[in-house]
Amino acid sequence: MTGQRFVFLDPDGASEDWLHVVVQAATGVTYQQQYGGTACLHGQVEGYLVPVFAPDALEGLCELFEGHFQGAGTWHHPWTDEELARLRELVADVTFWACDGRNEKPGPLRLDEDRLAEADEAWLPVTTPDGPGVLLWCNSD
Repeated sequence: MTGQRFVFLDPDGASEDWLHVVVQAATGVTYQQQYGGTACLHGQVEGYLVPVFAPDALEGLCELFEGHFQGAGTWHHPWTDEELARLRELVADVTFWACDGRNEKPGPLRLDEDRLAEADEAWLPVTTPDGPGVLLWCNSD
């Protein structure tokens, strides 16, 4: 079977405690995600999905976007120094395990500030040890 495949992450909102990174790569698989809180934006990114486990970071991201920003989204938000520092910290708290087929090596994610205009609830541009990606979690709406 050939051709592009699309995977919509959590289409029915059944799961709340997940955190994934999609590393951008030409895989033929595109992941789609509703994001942006009540703005209900829809994004897609081609690559491969890597589940990550960082419950404290996930809780902090939810507090930031659902509490501080009140779930209204942050599309093109002019980030204050304090908000940006908190966002950097939360992203860096997510460990990404890179593997070359023989060895696994942990490394932190980094907020990709060159793509900061894309940042929103449940959709954060990041840099991984494997290259650019998007950090995704369950949208709050």
